[in-house]
Amino acid sequence: MANFYTDNEDLKFHLGHPLMQKIVALKERNFEDAGKCEIAPRDFEDAMDNYDRVLEIVGDICGNVLAENAEGVDHEGPEVIDGRVKYAAGTQQNHDMLAQAGLYGMSLPREYDGLNFPMVPYVMAAELVSRGDGGFANIWGLQDCAETIHEFANEEQKRQYLPRAAKGDTYAMDLTEPDAGSDLQSVQLKATYCEKDGKWYLNGVKRFITNGDAHISLVLARSEEGTHDGRGLSMFIYDKANGGMTVRRIENKLGIKGSPTCELVFKDAPAELVGERKLGLIKYVMSLMNGARLGVGAQSVGIAEAAYREGLKYAQERRQFGKAIIEFPAVYEMLTNMEAKLQAARSVLYETSRFVDMYKAYTHIANERTLNKEEREEMKKYQKLADIFTPLLKLFSSEYANEIAYDALQIHGGSGFMKDYPIERLVRDARITNIYEGTSQLQVVAAIRGVTTGQFLKQIREEYEQASIRPEQEYVREILKGMTGAFEAAVTKVTAVGETEYVDFHARRLVEMAGYIILGYLLLLDSQRCDRFAKSAEIFVKYGQSKVAGYAAFINDFELKDLGMYKK
Repeated sequence: MANFYTDNEDLKFHLGHPLMQKIVALKERNFEDAGKCEIAPRDFEDAMDNYDRVLEIVGDICGNVLAENAEGVDHEGPEVIDGRVKYAAGTQQNHDMLAQAGLYGMSLPREYDGLNFPMVPYVMAAELVSRGDGGFANIWGLQDCAETIHEFANEEQKRQYLPRAAKGDTYAMDLTEPDAGSDLQSVQLKATYCEKDGKWYLNGVKRFITNGDAHISLVLARSEEGTHDGRGLSMFIYDKANGGMTVRRIENKLGIKGSPTCELVFKDAPAELVGERKLGLIKYVMSLMNGARLGVGAQSVGIAEAAYREGLKYAQERRQFGKAIIEFPAVYEMLTNMEAKLQAARSVLYETSRFVDMYKAYTHIANERTLNKEEREEMKKYQKLADIFTPLLKLFSSEYANEIAYDALQIHGGSGFMKDYPIERLVRDARITNIYEGTSQLQVVAAIRGVTTGQFLKQIREEYEQASIRPEQEYVREILKGMTGAFEAAVTKVTAVGETEYVDFHARRLVEMAGYIILGYLLLLDSQRCDRFAKSAEIFVKYGQSKVAGYAAFINDFELKDLGMYKK
């Protein structure tokens, strides 16, 4: 019997990070519910035991149900019948199993029938689901929308919609339209308020909506007549039970076949306003997208884990010229680099999750009482870190998911190109991760702020660089210090030009330089708690060193006038 949690010791390692003690205490309000609620933990150890047991259940279902169904789901896919989506048989079984096990609504408070888990174990569950079936992760993971309702909706809406998440009702976020993809300011779906009955009604079309026929949807719509930008957009809750929306079609996609990507038509569909008018894009979608990008990070790592294991298994079993192909340098180098990238992506995934946990815990506490000065400062610190690390995570994890899947297929040779092996599906599933919820290019746009404001450099110098390192690994830190110096010099040169277009041109190089340093430090710090990461830390840092040196040389030799040769 497969168990995707117990067969991966890296997960329990990250679950046991030292900051978890503070995260759990904040999430549980110092365990004030102990004795009042049967499932509330008594102390930190009890909480961690709960997370561990639940993740073991998730790992069992993912290994023995989701992974077993993945090939069939990829072949069958969903279909539209009379304007409604019917899941593939395997998809429906996946959903039913996880719902029956109580694995929806994991992060929601117990008062709304959730498990009150922090983001770290919830994201861990998302990684496990993604390893089982990357497409199904989009259905299970969209319960993130409930977090947005919890954060911004009124109490009546919370009590109406949040318990349904815990019961297994599905969610969707209806943002994009035929003429409004990444440019959400151009959204035209109209929301009209009817004075007669005091209700909002939606009219228009949404396109590329993941799990579009969900029970509950968060819909971005234009509520202010005569507006043409983000200031005229508001967020609405749409309940499918109220009618008014039909599925026009399901897109025929390259990968993640089990996840229905829908075109939706709204005709006088009743909806409820979330929060305040005009803040739909400016405030609520930004929060929603950050959660979605964290989810894509988990999805990317899960797919990468599955692909790495497929490549390793094939290399161990396939024999050529009298020996297993894993014994050939060209192959074992690929696998070693794949493992280092996978562990680096997982490290930044859970570092980011911890930052999100810290600031979200303080945000919710602030709704209950006034934070003291130290708490306010800590909330601001972690919110800033979460804001800059989320696009960095999404960029690196999704790019590495593609690279690892690509290399795993290469290890399979011609066999990997055939549908006989799962790696063919994993390559297709990985490809979307660096496109949706903001392409890699848009993640750079979001992350460059961490470069130009000095926030990445501050975190590197004041936190990671100052950590205690074993003497035998001090040389790795010295390499990272050299990379940091090269990064700082490159930032100074680019920003000194004083041209926005020049900064934008070099943005990806600068963001990736910061990323190689940060991910390298995270692996180095992981290896202080567990020797298992020492090899990957050294390999990844040396790999990053060459990348940073190349980018630094390019930037150093590049002048503003050179921009002209790239313009069409």
